[in-house]
This record gives sequence, structure tokens and C-alpha cells, in this order.
Amino acid sequence: MKYVDEFRDGDLIRKALDEIERLCEDGRQYRIMEVCGGHTHAIYRYGLQDLLPDAITLLHGPGCPVCILPMGRLDDGLELAERHGLTFTAFGDMMRVPGVNGSPLEYQARGVDVRMVYSPLDALKLARENPDLEVLFFAIGFETTSPSTALTLMQARAEGVENFSVMSNHVVLFPALKALLDGPDCRIDAFIGPGHVSTVVGCAPYAFIAEDYGRPVVVSGFEPLDLLQSVTMILRQMNAGEATVENQYTRAVTWDGNLAAQRAMDEVFVLRPHFEWRGMGSIPESAHGLAEAYRPWDAEAKFDAPAVEVAEPDEARCGDVLTGTIAPPECPLFGKECTPERPVGALMVSSEGACAAHFHYAHVEDLDILA
Repeated sequence: MKYVDEFRDGDLIRKALDEIERLCEDGRQYRIMEVCGGHTHAIYRYGLQDLLPDAITLLHGPGCPVCILPMGRLDDGLELAERHGLTFTAFGDMMRVPGVNGSPLEYQARGVDVRMVYSPLDALKLARENPDLEVLFFAIGFETTSPSTALTLMQARAEGVENFSVMSNHVVLFPALKALLDGPDCRIDAFIGPGHVSTVVGCAPYAFIAEDYGRPVVVSGFEPLDLLQSVTMILRQMNAGEATVENQYTRAVTWDGNLAAQRAMDEVFVLRPHFEWRGMGSIPESAHGLAEAYRPWDAEAKFDAPAVEVAEPDEARCGDVLTGTIAPPECPLFGKECTPERPVGALMVSSEGACAAHFHYAHVEDLDILA
């Protein structure tokens, strides 16, 4: 198949669902976690969770970078900008994320110079063209966006742009998956591997999940047929008592990934000893800090970051949703105090958040991908 509409073809989807129904063994439950927030969004958008047999439960994992960022890190960055008169730049999906003292947009309303950018290169350009400004880029994302930040820092160093710095909140996927699997209440039977991250890191790093934990992994694309084919591949593995890493998303992902992007990350970043994940606590070596050669562009070192200690709202069960322990509607704030217009937690802000996806799509009565 070459075109997007082919991956949404109703007849092909029916055939895939028939095959999945056939593969479900009597009396058996299959608990599959899709790690990527983009997959979660697609599952809700196309109503796939309602089309699958009852034997299959889709668990929504910690694959939304906005959602897993603890509130304290955002407060750190905004406090830094306010205290030192910095120009705070970030991607658009960060602008409405609530901190203790407000979101970036609310800080902007109070006079802090907050600007949305589409890439870290936009922030570097702003610094280059405005030498009187001190520009901070608040970097977030998994290995998908880490290379663009790395290449931007390499450019800043090559040009000697001194009024530009980065506060790195880039996280690393695999320590988080290991933490999930080591959890005492882990109920994950298999993983749908994230397509975007895998374009950079490839499929090989998932091998420990199959070899050490006996869970199948299928790296998947984002269209309905991609996801249904990935579920089919997982069921075949589980029924055969096998656990391997397979690549469904061959049109975009290779086994070894993007080696040039990996080299850029290796040059610019080092692993932090610990990093806090919303709902998962501190996970060793699960985030990228800046290497010594890039310390002049490290905002936390350059401005002595305040390290604000912030407790997450007790009543918002973001962490339980992120780890697949509960579904979004089981949070007592869902759809009441917490809505996309007035979010309490980050999972309701980001378009990739499980709560926002459920809120927007789960109750759409005329949603029918088979039509």
C-alpha cells in the first residue's frame, strides 16, 4: 500500500478484525500497551478500542513527552525566565500546560517574554537576530525530538551564539519501559512499539523486553491498519508462546535506526543520574543532560536553576493513567474539574495525552471507521 486512504480502507479493516477475532483464544485475556501518545490518539480517533474483541485490553503508556514531565520542571523553567529576564521559548503544546503558578501563557500575560517556536532552530534564530535578548529553549521530547535539539546546540557552538541556552527535558524511553516491567503491579503482556521514536533508535534496543521479560514487541505505524496488523502480529507471538521484536512499520523504521541522529545525540548529551517522571517517580539514567563541551549553552548551569520542588495534585491521577493502571474516565476529575479548556493535569492538555484523546473521541456516536 502506498497511500494513506488504503490504510483506512473499511473492507481491509474488517478482514483484519476478523483475523484478530480468530486469533483470540477462548478464555484468554491480552493486555497490550501502546507506548506512544500518537498511537493512543489514533486508537481513540478511529474508535479501535471499541472494534477490538473484549479479550484485548489496550493500556495507554507513558509515551507523551508533555504528559510525563513533572510540574516542577516547568516551574523551574518559568521561574528561571522570570527571575533573569529571559525569553522563554517552547513548542506550542507546552503553552497551556499548568504549573503551580500558571502556564507559560499565563506567565506571558504577567509580562514574561514567552514565545512559541516550531523548532529549536527557531529559538536559535531569535537569539542570533536579537543579541540583546537572552533566549532559553525549553526542550522536551523523547528520542524523536532530541536530535533536533542536539543539532541546534552544535550549530550554536559552531557560530558562537552566546545568548542562547537550552533547558533539556529530553527523556529516554527504555529506562521507563524497564521501570514499568519491574513494577510490582505490572500487567502488560506485550507492547506496541512507538513509531516515531523508532525512526531514530531503530528496533534493536527493544530486544531486552523480549529476551529478559518475555514480552513481544511490535513497532507500529499510526494508521488504523498499522495498529490492527500490529495487534495481529502480537497475538500470533503470544499464542505461539514466543517473544520477539518485530517491525510492522517497515516503510519508515529500520532495524538500526538513524545513525546520524544517534551520533549527534551521543556528542551533545549525557545521561542524567536520575530524572523525575510524572507518576513514575525518579528513574535512573532516563533523561538527557548536556555534555561538558556544551555547558556554556546549558541553561541550568548558566543561570543556576532554582530546582523548584512541586507536588503533583493529589486528586489528579495522571500517573495511574500513564502507567496503564486506570483508564482516563476512572480519574475522579476527568470531564469535571479537568477538561481540555481547564486542564488540571498535562494528560488533558496535550493532543497526545490519553485523557484529551478519550475526552474528544470516546463518546462520538457517529464515529465509524468501517463506514
